[in-house]
Formats: sequence, C-alpha cells, structure tokens
Amino acid sequence: MIKSDSHYEYVGSIHIHSNYSDGLRPIPEIAKIAEKSGLDFLLFADHMTLEPQKIGLEKWFGPVLSIIGYEINDEDNKNHYLAFGLEDVLPKTLTAQEYVAQAHEQGAIGFIAHPDEKRSALPDHPPYPWLAWDAEGYDGIEIWNHSSEWLERLTHTNKYLRILHPLSYLEGPPEETLARWDKLNRTSVMAGIGGTDAHAYPYRFGPITVYIFRYKVLFKGIRTHVILDQELSEDVTESKNAVLQALKNARCFISNHRWGDAQGFQFNAVSGNTKWMAGDTVEADSVRFVVKPPAAGEISLLRNGEIVAAANGKELSYLGTVSGAYRVEIRRKGKPWIYSNHIRLQKKKS
Repeated sequence: MIKSDSHYEYVGSIHIHSNYSDGLRPIPEIAKIAEKSGLDFLLFADHMTLEPQKIGLEKWFGPVLSIIGYEINDEDNKNHYLAFGLEDVLPKTLTAQEYVAQAHEQGAIGFIAHPDEKRSALPDHPPYPWLAWDAEGYDGIEIWNHSSEWLERLTHTNKYLRILHPLSYLEGPPEETLARWDKLNRTSVMAGIGGTDAHAYPYRFGPITVYIFRYKVLFKGIRTHVILDQELSEDVTESKNAVLQALKNARCFISNHRWGDAQGFQFNAVSGNTKWMAGDTVEADSVRFVVKPPAAGEISLLRNGEIVAAANGKELSYLGTVSGAYRVEIRRKGKPWIYSNHIRLQKKKS
C-alpha cells in the first residue's frame, strides 16, 4: 500500500483458481506467494463453488486480503462471469442473462471474464468467449487476461520461448475488447480490470512436466491497482467491500509489473482547485487532463478509443474541450505497461 494525495493505493491480483477447482495450490499457500510478490489483495474465483468462503478462507493472511467469489458459466461452458459478494452458488441451469441479473439483484459485483477469447493451439483448452451481450447488471469487463492472451498467441514455433518467458510476450488487451469497453464508457461507468487467470497447470513435454501460469510468476505480471479514500482496516467485511466498490466504480488501473512497478500512477482531470479521477464524470466546458506515471514511458491519452495526445516521459498534459470518455495507455520500450479506467467529460448543461 502507498499513500498519496489523501488516497490509498492497493495492488492485487484478480481471477485466481485454487485447488477448490482447477488450480494447483491451496489458498493459504497462494496468499504466502502473494505476500512475497508484494501484493495486498487477491480475488479468488474458483469454478462454480463458494466452498472456500464457507469454510472461512475469506480473511486476512498476514498483509494479504483474500476475497472469495466464484466463476460462473452456462450449461455450454461459455459466458464466464466473475461474481463477488454472493452468499450461495446460483442454480447451474441459469442462462448468462439470468445469473448476471440474479447476482446483481443480490448485491454482488460482477465482471465479464475474457470476453473476446479466441484460440485453437491447444484443443484441450478451447476458447470461452462472452456471447450474452444483452445481459444487464454487470459492473465491468476483464479487459486483459494473461491466460487468454498467452494461449491465443501460442504456436508450435514459439511455445518454448513463451513457456520460458511467460511475462515478456504480452502485447496488451485485445483491440476488440478495448473498442467495446470504450463504447460502453461513453454513457456510463463500466470498469475495466486485469486478470491473471492463475491455475498452475501441469503440462507435459515428453518426460518433462512444466507448470504453466505458476502463481509466483503471474503475480509479477498483470495486476489491478485500486484507489481508496481510506486505509483498509482489520475488519474483513469492511475491507472486502472497500476493494469491491473501488473496482465497481472504476477507481482502479491495470499494470504489467514485468515492465516496472506502476504504484503511484496518476490520471486526473483538473479545473481550478478541483481534481477528478478515473471513474468520475465531469460536467465542464473544458478540463486539463494530467497523466503522471511513476517512471518514464510512452504515454497515450485516448478519447473514445482514439489517441488525442501523446508524450514520452513522466508527464502528459492536455486541455480537453470535446466530450467523451478519456483514458490512458502507457508503454515502456514498446511493451504494454499501464491501462487506466475512464474519465468522462460532458459539456455543462445550460
């Protein structure tokens, strides 16, 4: 955790599988790995089960907060949905539209997982895209998923390099997903999160067994940072709600830790003495957008998915006078590093 400008920043990993579904390790062991990796919170989403919540594994493990949700899918194993805040597993016969609506009605916070997944390299691991775009009640989209991208870009010629260097070859969220996300944010808050989809799969290459998506490796990759008004307390329920509300309200950003520690990143809209951040909607004729990463990078400011300003270094300043949904992408040495959520600028009403 770091504190700046009266806000508290916590960094975590979202979409983790444990041995309660198809992950390799128990939750206490995963939490220890997360602590060594410098993470503050973990969001577990085992498939179709809340058993770890029932037995009390939603708790603080030292400095790491474990939050338990689950990954829902339909009867065709499509439309995967990460739901947090449910007390019980929903009926397995529900359609995607139904489980999104019921989770929302029960006060849960939910994110569409790997929405535009496409892959064919490993027949045993087919794609699980989101098809139910008429569903209502979801809070955000997993715009970047490590497991999905790694598998989608896998070929017979690059698989050995990708196994040896699983963090180095990420190229960023799918353009299709970013375009969809930008469009949704023009009219309302639609949070974007990053997911590790960590399993630690055992995969055999002849006589050798390699564990793909190991926790200690993926925890050094895609991370989601939340910005809070108050420091997290020892109370598990209170702290859990604070993290989930920050995600729902898009008070967060995504980083690939492989290319540098992104803690301290700032993206604001400023007018006089007033400052807004990601997740906010600003009514003004103009605001100045200010971007300050913690290290030099290739900064792009986008409005409705189109680049409107760019800079190389540790700051970008841009006077925004056109309504739209503004967000930031930063690369380091050409590699994807930081993706912010949106600030919406709307013209003042007469």
